[in-house]
Amino acid sequence: MLIAIPLLVGSLLELPFGLIAGNGRRRQWLVLGGGTAFIVTLAAVATARSFGVLMAALVLFFPASGAFVGLTQSALMDADLGRQQQRMAAWNLAGSMGAVAGPLLLVVVLSAGGGWRTGYLLLAALAGLALAGAAICGPPRTAPASDDNAEDDQRPTIRQAVGALREADVLRWAVLLEISDLLLDVLTGFVGVYLVDVVHASPAQAAFGVAIRLGAGLAGDAAFVLISRRASGPAALRLTGIATMLLYPAFLLVPGLAAKLIILAVVSAATACWYPVIQTGLYGSLHGRSGIAVFLGSAAGLAGAAGPLAVGFVAQQAGLTWAMASLAVAPVAVLVALPRRRRASGRASGRPAVRRRRSERSPRVTAARDPAARDLAARDLAAQDLAAQDLAARDPAAQDLPAQDPGRRDPGRRDAAPPPDDGLG
Repeated sequence: MLIAIPLLVGSLLELPFGLIAGNGRRRQWLVLGGGTAFIVTLAAVATARSFGVLMAALVLFFPASGAFVGLTQSALMDADLGRQQQRMAAWNLAGSMGAVAGPLLLVVVLSAGGGWRTGYLLLAALAGLALAGAAICGPPRTAPASDDNAEDDQRPTIRQAVGALREADVLRWAVLLEISDLLLDVLTGFVGVYLVDVVHASPAQAAFGVAIRLGAGLAGDAAFVLISRRASGPAALRLTGIATMLLYPAFLLVPGLAAKLIILAVVSAATACWYPVIQTGLYGSLHGRSGIAVFLGSAAGLAGAAGPLAVGFVAQQAGLTWAMASLAVAPVAVLVALPRRRRASGRASGRPAVRRRRSERSPRVTAARDPAARDLAARDLAAQDLAAQDLAARDPAAQDLPAQDPGRRDPGRRDAAPPPDDGLG
């Protein structure tokens, strides 16, 4: 209850932030306000002495996190539209570092004699440092801070957000964002239980498996930060999708814990680029409408909560093995939903382009390569010369015209010269 209710209610409260924020001063204030509320909720969780206070703090935690984190991401994307993929890769790396550092921080706190309340207070202090950094050197505003009317015009409406889903690219990336999560957060949530219940590993071995999962994902995120400077995002997504489509079933079928952990590490590193590439695709498909991207991301996350519930239902009805096998649809769906590669115009046209160029050749080029056409062209030029001489004899003004190929006078018509007068008119 302390997880499901705060997640559902908090996600609903988070939905309108992307539409309210706009791109200017209001977004900056919402980021700072959300960061402050984030710190307050962490401190409230740490000091809660009753169930009601703890529930209220956790409910407010999710929208506070959405305002602080989600709007900061949109500001980061707006700050440099030409480097969105690189910035999203760095953003994802920072998140993975936090996911790895969190358990280590808890281990340090517990080793020092503290408890979970001390851990939350320490997180609140670290969040305060992050908030100070965002206030001092956060991403620049893209809307003029002094023009409130212009800023209001840049705020998207709910109708525009819903209308954006009618665009094929926007809908594609929004759906991919949730499908890909099956092999990201959902797999992370179930892999420990799978190793204990199906593989019959000990709890310590399962914890080591989760650590390998997080560590390999962190390594993949770091590698993609370097690769993203040169590689195409959809190409990386396609390549890793093919690799994961083959490796994930092998992870389920191969016997032995060691072999499973090796394959799990490779799968975790391969899927590390999925979120930054897909999220960048969503921002790019909206062409600077970052508020709508935040709204659609929140809505997709709310709808995507059905994914873990569906996997849990399958596990309850058919067993955890079949529930884990159902996650194999993710790479297949990613490959199917990806936009098709567009071949270069020359390669796409192939032989028809060569034939078209041949058909557009001038008669003189054709005559130079074909003897029969050469004789025909010679007779045609002779007839045109006779017609020009006859015209000059009948019309002295025509003698002042420069001597040239009649076809060059009017490139579009080879019959530009008038027909010879036969004397009947």
